[in-house]
Amino acid sequence: MQTAPNAVQAPNRGILGHMKKPAIISDPQQIDTAWLTSALQYAGHKGKVEHFEATSIGTGQVGENVRFTLTGDNIPDTVVGKFPSPDPVSRQTGIDQRNYVREVFFYQSIKDTVDVTTPKVFFADADAQTHDFVILMEDLAPGEQGDQIEGCTADQAALAMEELAKLQGPRWGDPTLAEHELLAGSASQPEALQMLYKALEPGFIERYSSRLSTSDESVVHSVGERLDRYQAAWEGPPGLIHIDYRLDNMMFGGPYPLAVVDWQSISLGCPIADASYFLGTSLLPEVRAKEERHLLRVYLDVLKSYKVELGEDDAFDLYRNFAPGGLIMAVIASMIVGQTDRGDDMFMAMGQRSARMCEDLDAT
Repeated sequence: MQTAPNAVQAPNRGILGHMKKPAIISDPQQIDTAWLTSALQYAGHKGKVEHFEATSIGTGQVGENVRFTLTGDNIPDTVVGKFPSPDPVSRQTGIDQRNYVREVFFYQSIKDTVDVTTPKVFFADADAQTHDFVILMEDLAPGEQGDQIEGCTADQAALAMEELAKLQGPRWGDPTLAEHELLAGSASQPEALQMLYKALEPGFIERYSSRLSTSDESVVHSVGERLDRYQAAWEGPPGLIHIDYRLDNMMFGGPYPLAVVDWQSISLGCPIADASYFLGTSLLPEVRAKEERHLLRVYLDVLKSYKVELGEDDAFDLYRNFAPGGLIMAVIASMIVGQTDRGDDMFMAMGQRSARMCEDLDAT
């Protein structure tokens, strides 16, 4: 059992019978039974954690996920905690991009206003000054994390497109979204995005030159040259976008058919950008080419249940415009987070599939 004596003071009874809000502990090594008990009691559980075991899980680049197996009465058997990345480069990216405070903001202020399936959260809090944060949430086992490198089936993609519409549909065109500084302040600015991409492009090409075809490199360069036009295609009201809507951030099976995790980049923009990003990076190119129009219709049909009317041809034009999304993410993210073997394979899968999508749809 991991313990950190005196890390958390004994909780006191608060208003409405709830416990006093637990402290923010951003290092999983400092989590102890007292803190776990206070976090669960804060969420309404009556039991007490007597003992726990901690195991690192997941493949996150900017955050660390830990499963806590608990012993005690009237408490869940397992819960999952999310913490800042232990890698200093990735952690600094999470701070610079405000990823940590943004994810807590999503669970505190946005989640209950949309219908997308996510894990239940027992406790989430962040310090806006230090960027320390902690999220204690439902364990989605025995669900299985999607595999970005392996790709997914068309049926799994259909589930993901339904959930995407459930994120965006309830607040489509809602002008009050722009009142949230963490959303409005994160909306991409075309010139800034292009400048960042072009600054990182040479490093990306150099690092992965042995894995990129001549055609891949040509698309990487073409996207950079035209990136200022990438955001200009959408003239509608900005909607909620996950930004990193892909397989590694999805859990299939378990308590739900599909639950979406990792809300560190939630932002505003063209909603269909998420659809294009997901299908372009998560399906093998031949499956994507065969199924993309059908899967886009799945998405549009669910949006209709929220009285969002978007023509299929117009939607496909936007889908085509945002085809470079996965490549843009691969170029930028690979250069600003800590490098790992799996991360390299993941960014190559995303970048190469997205480049192929751009070629198939003549998107550059």
